[in-house]
This record gives sequence, structure tokens and C-alpha cells, in this order.
Amino acid sequence: MSTPSMTLFHSPSSPFVRKVMVLLHETGQLDRVATNTVTVSPVSPDSGLNQDNPAGKLPALRLADGSVLHDSRVILDYLDHQHTGTPLIPREVPARWRRLTLASLADAILDAAVLIRYETFLRPAEKHWDLWLENQQEKIERTLAYLERDGIKELSSSFDIAAISVACALGYLDFRMPTLGWRARQPQLAQWYAEVSQRPSLKATEPPTA
Repeated sequence: MSTPSMTLFHSPSSPFVRKVMVLLHETGQLDRVATNTVTVSPVSPDSGLNQDNPAGKLPALRLADGSVLHDSRVILDYLDHQHTGTPLIPREVPARWRRLTLASLADAILDAAVLIRYETFLRPAEKHWDLWLENQQEKIERTLAYLERDGIKELSSSFDIAAISVACALGYLDFRMPTLGWRARQPQLAQWYAEVSQRPSLKATEPPTA
């Protein structure tokens, strides 16, 4: 086993980190990346993470030359250029733009879900902004409906950046919003997720249950 040349700032509960870990599994690059687990929130930054990463975002990837990449989309694109297998982000257009658009929709689900998590977990109940929470949930539900209607065939065709991103988004909804009940409204998406969630890369990166 080779010595890792890169370090991933990591949290096992972060769906954005999970996307990166899934790609590392799928492309056989796990032994190239060491993980440095950090715990952060909007009110609890980490000084080590913030070094060369002023936004303090997870994940961040420190390369062998000491430079740091942050934002999961940037890291995924970088790592997808570091292996010799079939690219998980298509190089050719229009497939590239379509798959990245589907991945971006998954990120929109995650952004809204994380904001709901922060509002309901970090702020006292009497300070919750109900209309704001409702609007975030509507974003999630609109996007899930779109994926059910217009994305399911493409997601089923290849386990690439789009499928990885959507699978991690659905996993995060189950983790943080278990009462959402999305499966009843999106049965095709539910069936697809039941199948892909058995992939070793997704099994190995499941968020903690506690």
C-alpha cells in the first residue's frame, strides 16, 4: 500500500464529504488520500480547516504540494482526473453538462436540507422561521419530483457523478429528515436508490447512526 499523498478534511456525517469518499472508492484511490476528521458548524469553526481554506468549507483536499482545494465539486473534478478508468464526470458535451446539472440538483437538495438542519438543530424552537423552513422543504420536494419525472432514466444508465450525488442526497434525507416520506411520492427514485445503496462504495460511507 502506498503512502497517502493527499489529505481530505473529513466529517463522516457530511454528505458533501461522502460524495468525495464514494468517488475515491469507485475509482480505486482510497490509498492515495489520508483523512483528517474535523467537526465544524456555522458557529464552531476549525482553525486547521480554515488554513488555506478561508471559507472553512468541508470537504477540503490538501494536495501533495501543500495547496488546498475546497468545495466538493472542485475536489470531485480534480480526483476524477487522477485515475485511469472511465471518467465519472463525462469529458464530452452535451453529456458533461447534463450530468453536472443533475449533480447540481442533488447539491440543491443538500443545501436546503443542511439549512433546515442548522435552523432546527442550532436555533431555539421559539426562533425558528417557519416560512423559511417551508420554502427550503419545497425546494427539496420540487427537485425530487423533477428527478422522478425527468432524471430517473439517466440516473439508472450509469453510476457516475450524477448518480453519486443523488444517492448521497437521498442518504442525507434519510439521515437528517427521516419523516420526509419521499419514497411514497417518488417510487421510481426509491427503487433506484434501494438498488444503488447496496454498492460497496455507498455501504462503506454510510453516515453514523448515532
